[in-house]
Amino acid sequence: MNGAESLIRTLTGAGVEVCFANPGTSEMHFVAALDRVGGVRCVLGLFEGVVTGAADGYARMADKPASTLLHLGPGLANGLANLHNARRANIPMVNIVGDHATYHKRYDAPLTSDVEGVARPFSDWVLTSANSRSVARDGAAAIAAAMTPPGRIATLILPADTSWKEGDGPAPLPSVEKRAAVSPDKVAEAARLLRSGEPTVLFLSGPALREPGLTLAGRIAASTGARLLAQTHNSRVERGAGRVAVEFLPYPVDEALSALADARHLLLVGSKAPVAFFAYPDKPSELSPPDCAVRTLATPEEDVTQALEALAEELNARGTAVPVQTRETPLATADKVTSGAAAAVVGAQLPENAIVVEEALTAASGFISGTQGAAPHDYLQLTGGAIGIGLPLATGAAIACPDRKVVCLQADGSAMYTVQALWTQAREGLDVTTIILDNRSYAILKGELANVGAGSTGRKADDMMELDRPALDWVFIARGMGVEAGRAETMEEFNRLLATGLSSQGPYLIDLLL
Repeated sequence: MNGAESLIRTLTGAGVEVCFANPGTSEMHFVAALDRVGGVRCVLGLFEGVVTGAADGYARMADKPASTLLHLGPGLANGLANLHNARRANIPMVNIVGDHATYHKRYDAPLTSDVEGVARPFSDWVLTSANSRSVARDGAAAIAAAMTPPGRIATLILPADTSWKEGDGPAPLPSVEKRAAVSPDKVAEAARLLRSGEPTVLFLSGPALREPGLTLAGRIAASTGARLLAQTHNSRVERGAGRVAVEFLPYPVDEALSALADARHLLLVGSKAPVAFFAYPDKPSELSPPDCAVRTLATPEEDVTQALEALAEELNARGTAVPVQTRETPLATADKVTSGAAAAVVGAQLPENAIVVEEALTAASGFISGTQGAAPHDYLQLTGGAIGIGLPLATGAAIACPDRKVVCLQADGSAMYTVQALWTQAREGLDVTTIILDNRSYAILKGELANVGAGSTGRKADDMMELDRPALDWVFIARGMGVEAGRAETMEEFNRLLATGLSSQGPYLIDLLL
């Protein structure tokens, strides 16, 4: 058994069942070993950003890590943007990155680079295997590191000769750190704030936006008059009819400031204190009011559900009735195609237990409100701000949950970053319906140009924000990747195409012209 086979057997023994891959020469022994070891589904991505983004989507829905297989430093570098998003989503991921054989490094071959240096800013754990005998043990350590709360990015670098030389066989998974319990003092302090009668916001993320944490938060809010508010972007939110309704903190700074203006206490529950995405002239970076006290009930690393259980017990709120979202099926009567009208159509047609992947950017707030009263669903968002996550995220989510419909709400400009994900969806026969929100521009940058006070613009600046010379033909692009597609220029056409996509069993794309 060589080092590569011992590593794969270690991965499968620890429950890692999927490998998203874009391999090269240095990873060929790992690729060959995949045929000798059962239990690993290998999914090819044609660009490393698809690979890392799909591993993110898989982990969000499977609640366990997938592995990636990447080629040397440049291959890893191609996948870093979505590693950044995954790290911000607090999900577990094990990256296997090939490198030159240990004895070949000194020759400075063309693909030589500092792979550890590339990996460190986007990983929580990095290690280069020293020899084939340590590979399995190193792999087990990487899995344990990835599973450390709240979920971490582990990158194991595998020199080629550590794969082909003899290994020691699979290694057992070491003990994995559990979420730390929240202290009684923090629970008591949170209860005191909630009993004060002053306006208090429970600022939620992570497990607080999924059951049973979501209902516990709802009981606490109902019994104390506190307001529930989610971070602007979250890894996974359980929402829709029959569930506790939670608003999202708006992305624009002025709207976020308004949403928090009345708060006197901000209680962080699996979240971080809210800050602006960027610095804007004459606007604050911190979004909570100056006279608002920010306290932490549970950090993302701590046992958020246990903290909410203890707080509900302290407040005698465990039996409190919880108001839930009612089912809403608004009729889309608008003739003009707008993102708001499209959101109403999606909300009305969304099937029960669907997974919604949202990288709608300028249309995000409309789709959040338009799907709030839809059938129960999971909602996955762009967590790190690096665009190009939507199509890969939907790909990974569909592999994790093959029995659930995935709907991807995708801005056109960012779709081009990782458009190769459509090919993977076609190859794997994934049940993903993608809606391209086609405004033929980087519309979000137009808004940011005004927000930062950059002043008036001319042709050069405007050209940086338009995607119309030539216009992207999304129907041809999708079909060229093996995905059936249609174009909607009216609301009637969109209604019809969405019904077609949702009834299909494989990937389908709708080019919605806005």
